[in-house]
Amino acid sequence: MFKKIVIISMLIFSVGVNAQEKLEKLVLSGPVASVSHPLIHMIESGALNDVAKKVEFRLWKNPDELRAITLKGGADFIAVPSNVGANLHNKGVKIKLLNISVWGILGMMTRDESLKTLADFKGKEIAMPFRADMPDILFEEIVRAQGMDPKKDFKIQYMNSPADAMQMLIMRRVDHALLAEPAISIALRKTNSFPLKLIAPDLYRSANLQKEWGKVFKTEPKIPQAGMAVLGDMITKDKIVKRFNEEYKKSLKWYMENPQKAGEMIVKYIPMLDADGVADSIPYVQLDIVDAKNAKKDLEFFYSILKKSNPKTIGGKLPVDSFYY
Repeated sequence: MFKKIVIISMLIFSVGVNAQEKLEKLVLSGPVASVSHPLIHMIESGALNDVAKKVEFRLWKNPDELRAITLKGGADFIAVPSNVGANLHNKGVKIKLLNISVWGILGMMTRDESLKTLADFKGKEIAMPFRADMPDILFEEIVRAQGMDPKKDFKIQYMNSPADAMQMLIMRRVDHALLAEPAISIALRKTNSFPLKLIAPDLYRSANLQKEWGKVFKTEPKIPQAGMAVLGDMITKDKIVKRFNEEYKKSLKWYMENPQKAGEMIVKYIPMLDADGVADSIPYVQLDIVDAKNAKKDLEFFYSILKKSNPKTIGGKLPVDSFYY
């Protein structure tokens, strides 16, 4: 009888502890791009309902909003361009990189089917999203390594977002743009449908920045561009961080295997996107989730190149080991 009472008491205590440990709210944040899309599946599938009473998604539309969220503690887990994560960590922000999942997402779009490489765009006007951030940084590094001057040899028109660059292209205000998926696939969908099909010349996929990166730097055609990071006090909650990472991996797998369902789900949270365009984009994004510590070699190769030409992009130095969760 005494043993039964002890066991029951222990169970009650255990349930009480678990109830107390359940968070009131968990905030997951990211951009419109593919790196965020597994977060939405995590919310829709209730993957973290046992961790928090409420799990919500917070969209950041540009790098300034991303930085504001990290500095003000506006999220627990956030999707970040890899250089921004390093930059913030080097500036003393409480942020650790959990993983890299996006290794290729950028490409040139053009109305001129004959343009195949970045060098072919020399002298052309190009719509470019996010000045001094990932698309611009990679473009500059590649063309500089090819012996060109990114400022003098190209006419860059900077946009506030990939959506703005895509719109400029669709409305024929520019003929070339550097875009990230799913903006590329959405642009192709829009210009191939009525009424734009009647008034807008065809668009074509052109230079793949990942392939050009591989050629000029004699490495694999992939770049550790974006992944998930953990912020603030959440860094110390190892069990929750581990659960998040596990569920993100599962949701990324589901996303890759169910493009049409994924597209329909994503637009409920990011209505500016197009469901069919998101579905189209998934085969074109190099998605492969690698834990931060296992991606360190690739990241440090990437960071070292940035450090030589533009150290400010990573906060002046390679991040220390504690950056990698």
